[in-house]
Amino acid sequence: MIFQDSIVALSSGHLPSGIAIIRITGPKTRFALETINGSVPKPRFAHYGKFRSRDGSVLDSGISLFFPGPKSFTGEDSAEFHVHGGRAVVSAMMQAIGELDGFRQAEPGEFTRRAFLNGKVDLVEAEALADLVSAETEAQRRFAVLNSEGRQSELYQAWRTRLIHDRAMIEAEMDFSDESDVPGSVSSAVWADIDLMIEEIELHLQGFRKAEIIRDGYDVVIVGAPNAGKSSLLNALARRDVAIVTDEPGTTRDLVEVALELDGVKVRLTDTAGIRETSGKVELIGIEKARQKISAADAVLYLEDLGDPKRLAPDEIPSGSIRIGTKADLSGHHIEENAYDLLVSTETGEGIVALLALLSGRAVVEIGSAGDVLPSRQRHVELLGATADFLKSCRSLPTADLELRSEHLRLASDRLGRISGAVDPEDLLDVIFSQFCIGK
Repeated sequence: MIFQDSIVALSSGHLPSGIAIIRITGPKTRFALETINGSVPKPRFAHYGKFRSRDGSVLDSGISLFFPGPKSFTGEDSAEFHVHGGRAVVSAMMQAIGELDGFRQAEPGEFTRRAFLNGKVDLVEAEALADLVSAETEAQRRFAVLNSEGRQSELYQAWRTRLIHDRAMIEAEMDFSDESDVPGSVSSAVWADIDLMIEEIELHLQGFRKAEIIRDGYDVVIVGAPNAGKSSLLNALARRDVAIVTDEPGTTRDLVEVALELDGVKVRLTDTAGIRETSGKVELIGIEKARQKISAADAVLYLEDLGDPKRLAPDEIPSGSIRIGTKADLSGHHIEENAYDLLVSTETGEGIVALLALLSGRAVVEIGSAGDVLPSRQRHVELLGATADFLKSCRSLPTADLELRSEHLRLASDRLGRISGAVDPEDLLDVIFSQFCIGK
């Protein structure tokens, strides 16, 4: 696709920095290089020189790179200027390029959008690039790299190819049933393949929870009676003061959250209001928030003060909770055997390393193998669910109604195509690429 205008953006993040990268792409790229750089550098070779404005004044000295289309990220002529990362330098460079005929500031995600429209990446790979830019943990990085290399797209395309073939077989039977080289029945092959595909898609959809944990984090909620040591434990696990700690019951009245990286996996720890009977309106709101958070948690740490074990009602303790005995350094009482999974002390550090290892192990198990292909967006889940529904509808129709069955296969294929962008309305593209950062 040929675009009429060229775009420019700062692609290297916040200023000031040691080096800033200004990126351009479009039909006026060579003109910009000749004007700013003095010449068009040898493709894909770094060139050092002075950068000048149209009036000849020096803007900075740095490195320029030229990537001629179609062998570039966007599929069109592109270039980069590597300059000193001061705000004034970048501002002067951006102004000089922006004043050239045919140039404008890039919109969020516009470089990647051009790459998609020029067939350099599909939508799934484009979304994976956005995930790679925003990755904070090793698990997020591995997941994004896997998808950016096309593994997820290959799976969806393989399903779509099978659907197109199955539909072709059905239509061939309808249109050319009197020909000797057309099978007389597709039931033994096509319908078996459709049934298998339904199973494969539904199994794949079950992995979305793993993808959510990789992207958003393994959700751990700390609960217990007031003064059970919840906020102290949160601070100890985070190794900094993120929650207020006092001897006054009801100090924590809202959710306090902190994110950790354990063995490459994001783990979200949430301190909650102590659960008890109270007449305070604010504290009641905090307790209700705690209950809601508990119901959606991946793991719950149930804390009891060993010196004063105030137990919650059985229905307030989720099954499968990790039972933690706190203030182990102060307890001189007899502890029932197997009453707790761990004993901890935030004063001495006892049990903290073991608790982190326990949480890390659970989180790693939850996300599964690093090589698993998982649906990475809610958009994918909805379209895959619609695909499976059309396939089920197809199978539920009378065997003789081949024309209607073929139409359901077409609709299923259409939904699969929308995941990668093979068929997609323009307004959906606007939504997807508007979520990208500028310069990507």
